[in-house]
Amino acid sequence: MLSKTAEYALRAIACMGSQVGSPISADQLAVQTKVPRRYLTRVLQDLAAAGLVTSRPGPGGGYELCQSIDKLTILDVVNTVAPIERIRNCPLGLKSHTSLCPLHAELDKAYAATEAAFAGVTIRELVESASPIHPLCESM
Repeated sequence: MLSKTAEYALRAIACMGSQVGSPISADQLAVQTKVPRRYLTRVLQDLAAAGLVTSRPGPGGGYELCQSIDKLTILDVVNTVAPIERIRNCPLGLKSHTSLCPLHAELDKAYAATEAAFAGVTIRELVESASPIHPLCESM
């Protein structure tokens, strides 16, 4: 359901969210998130353009979140890079379908539920979960 771009953006945000206040280089992010470096650079540019991250060049520089992990949600990240496409009109363009048919109405309900679920989870909740499995880390 999620695009590769959204998955990669979430990995990068989760990684930065677990190291708030410490910039992390694109190379380090690529290794930790297992995202190809070139692809990650494009994702980071999108996140920066949207104001979710900042970048600082040079030694000691890197990428950092500029949004609070208390407020930043999974949906915020997804909507920044690859929003979930809701179904507003008949995808077939049928003129007689002035509202969604049962199939497309049910699909849109699922998309709405996904959006609601993603909106209800902050990055802090992800990185500070009580789960013994930590995002982006090999469990010991």
